[in-house]
Amino acid sequence: MLTAEQNALLTRTGPGTPGGALMRRYWQPVALSEELDDPRPVKAVRLLGQDLVLFRDEAGRLGLVDRHCCHRGADLAFGRLENGGLRCPFHGWLYDVTGACLEQPAEPEGSDLHTRVRQPAYPCLERNGMVFAWLGEGEPQPLPDLDCFAAPEAYSFAWKGWWECNWLQALEVGVDPAHASFLHRFFEDEGDRYGQQFRDRTGDLAQTAVFRDFDRPEIHVETTGYGLRLTTLRDLGDGRRHVRVTNQVFPHGIVIPISATMNITQWHVPIDDENCTWYTLFTDYAAPVDKDRMRADRIGSCTLPDYRSIHGRADDWGYDPAEQRLRTYTGMGEDINFHDQWAVESPGPVHDRTKENLGTTDAGIMAYRRLLRRALKAAEAGGPVPFEGGTADDAPRAIDTIGPAAEWRTVWRKDEAARRARSPWAAAPADAPDTPVAGEAAE
Repeated sequence: MLTAEQNALLTRTGPGTPGGALMRRYWQPVALSEELDDPRPVKAVRLLGQDLVLFRDEAGRLGLVDRHCCHRGADLAFGRLENGGLRCPFHGWLYDVTGACLEQPAEPEGSDLHTRVRQPAYPCLERNGMVFAWLGEGEPQPLPDLDCFAAPEAYSFAWKGWWECNWLQALEVGVDPAHASFLHRFFEDEGDRYGQQFRDRTGDLAQTAVFRDFDRPEIHVETTGYGLRLTTLRDLGDGRRHVRVTNQVFPHGIVIPISATMNITQWHVPIDDENCTWYTLFTDYAAPVDKDRMRADRIGSCTLPDYRSIHGRADDWGYDPAEQRLRTYTGMGEDINFHDQWAVESPGPVHDRTKENLGTTDAGIMAYRRLLRRALKAAEAGGPVPFEGGTADDAPRAIDTIGPAAEWRTVWRKDEAARRARSPWAAAPADAPDTPVAGEAAE
């Protein structure tokens, strides 16, 4: 249970807040690359309570600028993309991807006013179908040392969704391993569904059976250089344990397994204090991802161009009591994103944590809140914060496996290393990406 003041401290990320200052020390996903696959690649975005415009110029460079023109505040989301930048239709001021004002056509001939004004702009880079932005001060850090960035583009797939809730309650469902046995419970087991979580097998058992039949997990949480490692054990009753290793990657990411060969890295990015976007990079260790199939399986669950869910509070998140009685635990379909959406949206836009009562299985949530409070305090004092440089002594490896009960601490590392050794790209360390600058060209 938190006080109202503590809850506000942990959840608010707008300009001028302690949480906002902390988040701005990290790269933030801001869009999918596909959102700029348009004859006019200009998109209004809102990130950490800031209104911005993302664009790609004629040379393929990415730009991210404040939404309102520094001349007299007109909306640059309606700008003209031309002559190497984004032009405000009000008076024709033209800005490049760095925010430099290139032209002020209504000013007197020979005027140098354009050299003395800049549109606030922010560095961007693009990796594996996702655009990232740096809203902080100073030179950007390199992207974190994560498999999702080391993987070749062919082995990756990017997707996103909009949830009507604060970012923290979205993240907390990802550090709550116990909920899978209930929220994502299916009464019947099916074969593998490509790219779908909990629809694979671990050894000789269907994952749906593991979570349904062994619903009292033992959860171990470790603090690491990148955030938290959660090891969830389910005793199978035959001398073996199911071991599931998931991770919290600071500040708002998770790395979790979804199949024998595929992991996801997911960020829970504040739009503002009452809305967030989850961004997911799927990473396959064994084979190139079937991107067309992955997109086709997901496009029907959202509306474009905003990637909002087709279900929500207005239709009770698609709830069907007959389905709940016969087929699924929630009655909200077989797409687990709808389950999670209900779980994080139904408490309200900002969950009132003064009324909650946490239990033993909330160990990951309690550990993350402690980590976040320490980071906020360190940031306010001007000190180092977790995973700021993007490297750590250990890496956020994620896997589901089964092994002898007494060997749970080592069996997952052995099996994860074996999967990595078989991988066409993960067997050898990948070169770290270069530190990006504003206006980096698209890959």
